Amino acid sequence: MTERKVRVVVAKPGLDGHDRGAKIVARALRDAGIEVIYTGLHQTPEQVVATAVQEDADAIGL
Repeated sequence: MTERKVRVVVAKPGLDGHDRGAKIVARALRDAGIEVIYTGLHQTPEQVVATAVQEDADAIGL
């Protein structure tokens, strides 16, 4: 039996268009062996939650 990788949704909510920090965090998580789902910019809280549920995420990073 193999263990499933930890899955983290990384999202950039709101209207701020600066996403460099989120991308750096996503890369660091991937380098640590974590599966990352990056949703991109301008996400609503509802979109972030829907993605996390759909992807069966273990955590959400904002």
